[in-house]
Amino acid sequence: RSLIGLRVRSGGIVYHIIEVLEDGPSIVLIALASERVIQGNIHGDATRRVPETLTIPVLTSDRQELHPAFLALDLVQQS
Repeated sequence: RSLIGLRVRSGGIVYHIIEVLEDGPSIVLIALASERVIQGNIHGDATRRVPETLTIPVLTSDRQELHPAFLALDLVQQS
């Protein structure tokens, strides 16, 4: 939970960590860039534009090592 609020960079995009999911565990990131993606509703209909979100696993499937996607995140200096 101490990761919530940190800013990280992935693929040149800066994200804000907004949630830690215990199942997995995984972290949920939301893009800070102004570009938005179209979000569908439960029926798949495009309804609104929202910031891009990503879910990154913290551990590999065998839960023995940190996941490469998690390790690839770069911490962004907090202001």
